[in-house]
Amino acid sequence: MGDYDEDTAFLGQTGPYFWTTFFLLNTVFVSTGFNGLYIVFVGAAPKHHCLIPDVNLTEEWRNAIIPFTIVDGEEVQSQCSRYRLDVVRNLSAEGFIPGRDVNLTNLEQEGCLNGWNYSKEIYQSNIVTEWDLVCDNQWKVPFASSTLFVGYLVGSLISGQLSDRFGRKKVVFISLAAQCVSVLLQSFSHSWRMFCIMFLFVGASQISIYISAFVLGTEVLSKTMRVLFTTLGAFLFYCIGYMTLPWIAYGIREWRTLLAVLSATAVVYIPLWWFIPESPRWLITQGRVKEAEVIVRDAARKNKVEAPPVIFKKSEHQAMPPNKTYTMLDVLKSRNIRCITLMCLLLWMAINIGYFGLSLNTSNLSGNPFMNCFLSATTEVPAYVVSTWLLKKCPRRVLLSSFLAIGGGVLLLIQFIPDTLQSVALALEMTGKFGFTMAFSIVYIYTAEIYPTVLRNVGMGMCSSAARIGSITAPYVIYLGTYNKVLPYILMGSLTIASSVVNFFLPETLNKDLPETVEQMQECLGLCSGPKKKKYAGRGNSPIQHEDKSDVQTLTP
Repeated sequence: MGDYDEDTAFLGQTGPYFWTTFFLLNTVFVSTGFNGLYIVFVGAAPKHHCLIPDVNLTEEWRNAIIPFTIVDGEEVQSQCSRYRLDVVRNLSAEGFIPGRDVNLTNLEQEGCLNGWNYSKEIYQSNIVTEWDLVCDNQWKVPFASSTLFVGYLVGSLISGQLSDRFGRKKVVFISLAAQCVSVLLQSFSHSWRMFCIMFLFVGASQISIYISAFVLGTEVLSKTMRVLFTTLGAFLFYCIGYMTLPWIAYGIREWRTLLAVLSATAVVYIPLWWFIPESPRWLITQGRVKEAEVIVRDAARKNKVEAPPVIFKKSEHQAMPPNKTYTMLDVLKSRNIRCITLMCLLLWMAINIGYFGLSLNTSNLSGNPFMNCFLSATTEVPAYVVSTWLLKKCPRRVLLSSFLAIGGGVLLLIQFIPDTLQSVALALEMTGKFGFTMAFSIVYIYTAEIYPTVLRNVGMGMCSSAARIGSITAPYVIYLGTYNKVLPYILMGSLTIASSVVNFFLPETLNKDLPETVEQMQECLGLCSGPKKKKYAGRGNSPIQHEDKSDVQTLTP
């Protein structure tokens, strides 16, 4: 195949066509921000205690039937038990006064046999209040969250194959429709099981939207616009959706209505079908050169430039001889690549556990959960802007380890903040979110620069799978907070600090040519590194002149 960028150089690097496509594609990412983390509100557990049925009890006994327990050093009403109702009813009928005539600590307790009474101060209803996902059933909330991330894993595995076969544009809009239908059906869930099943489809369609739109943007836009799209555009528009979510949830406190409204927002994307083009690069690979030329000529018209009579020469698009296909087994053959891959897998897992752990934990923080979620989303905006600027000048290894240390160190410090300083704890949590977001954006570029071209897709795919495993684990890390509120912070902080140390054993890639072959790949540092084999000498050491490092972001969806 010919050089597409060279064939379409007459379009220029900017212009109305590129800017319009840039913004229209980025609006698609807003929907992923809407639907990515609504479980923060839909699955939040409001204050609750055992429901006391309408039986003949005095006011004193009705107020005393719920025992007090110590939680994190504070005395609070038990959420999962009450004093035995038949015993309390007999004591009330005999005229005994609790605390004066009866020592309450000697009374036998029982579970919430009649259900729970939930506070409606923040949420009118959600899946917790509807299906009593508390006490013995509270594990079902993190399980439901994990089904979303399992969907991410499934979607990331199949979306690439679908877009390669049917086209980037079709998969983007089919995925948008699938997300809309899945969220709408989820709002009609009649059971927790149905909610989880639909959440899996929500996750699969959402990651499919993200990956397909990301690939479409990198293939349609010019090199200059492509870098802006992959570093800031997609992330910032996701943040716009993420920041808007808590305000929609604040106005709609009933979970079924909230999900129905969120699904309805997909209607605004229908007109985009006629304005977002298919990828000409993909059309050429399918032998549909005439369709690709129509799109490029339309782009020339909008950019007010003249297209040549023949844009793509037929001889340039004849089939190329098949090259060797690399698989995951090739990663295991070399000790150097094995070690680098293991360290990258740890990095991606740790970052995703920390990022999604803090994102899902916003409803458990002190203060207003809607404002906490908004602040958590807002901290991502400067993180993406700063990381884009720093990546142009700073060593990747030091940069990534520094922000991992900041994120992990802050999490370890939070447990020492007294409850009276809630604002300080919230500020530290937001600082940790900033550090993890910075690390999240850096690790994509860094990993793509480490792997050679022949293994880059395989390496990024393995790391992406590790990231999904980390995000699936994140809800259960937060679930540990039901036993002790500092446990999630200790676990996430320790894992992050460990990964920041491991990161120093990876090779530095700043101002280095992108490796194309396994022989050109840099050696990792430490125990895994060994003397280079003689066959490497004189091979692959020359600079790579034909691959532009500024375009590395296009390799990271």
